[in-house]
Amino acid sequence: MKCRPLATDGIVIKGDKIVFIRRKNEPYRDMLALPGGFVEDDETTEAAAKREVKEETGLEAEILKLVGVYSKPHRDPRGPVVSICYLMKAIGGELKASTDARDVVLLSFNEMPDLAFDHNRMIDDAMSELRRII
Repeated sequence: MKCRPLATDGIVIKGDKIVFIRRKNEPYRDMLALPGGFVEDDETTEAAAKREVKEETGLEAEILKLVGVYSKPHRDPRGPVVSICYLMKAIGGELKASTDARDVVLLSFNEMPDLAFDHNRMIDDAMSELRRII
């Protein structure tokens, strides 16, 4: 039996905006996406979400709540990947693109573009909570 890789994605709130990265690499090079990435062998999904946000955006973030688990077999063109998505709040750091991010972009939840992977669905799933927070 083959196990699917495990990833995390973060819907990070900074002020009244959502933090996005512009992807540096394929798949979806140059598209906007939520910050996220693969969970390392020695960490929890929560720790991975915080690490990926810090690495890609320069921000420190706290987890507010679980948004959902995304496991559709073709959600990632590289192969089947399960992602755990968290709603998060920026609590420090300096906004700066790094690692897999070419740029960091702040957008209001009313100006959602087409995003990489299934990230629009993740935001749709978190929308009622986002409206309460922002």
